[in-house]
Amino acid sequence: MNPLVPLFILISLPLAAIGLVLYTDTGIEPALFYASVKTFVILAVIAVALSFGASKLAERSKN
Repeated sequence: MNPLVPLFILISLPLAAIGLVLYTDTGIEPALFYASVKTFVILAVIAVALSFGASKLAERSKN
């Protein structure tokens, strides 16, 4: 298993709780909430790609 998976889950839980509070708050602009979700998804995809690339490079350097 990728070592970033537990870390991603650990970080996602409080962020999801904060997102839920922001989503249900009437004073928060919906566009701001959706922009923060999109930013988090983009950063998560970049982190997964970097982790995957690093693991492939580590496998190749072992052999």
